[in-house]
Amino acid sequence: MKTVLKTNDAVTISWLVAELAARGVEAVVLDSHASIVEGSLGILPRRVMVADEDYREAHQLLASARQDLGGL
Repeated sequence: MKTVLKTNDAVTISWLVAELAARGVEAVVLDSHASIVEGSLGILPRRVMVADEDYREAHQLLASARQDLGGL
């Protein structure tokens, strides 16, 4: 598995996971429990992971969104 995104932004994570699912790409969010342990302060980033063979598609989706939105 490869990391597509590492962030504290729950909205961005939710959006990315939903967009990937719509394209048939399964994503896994890691480190969610660690952020709960630290008191939900948002200090510890979560990682969105995809299978190696889906990484290129996921990375292109994220890069396109960042370009369209001027950062993400």
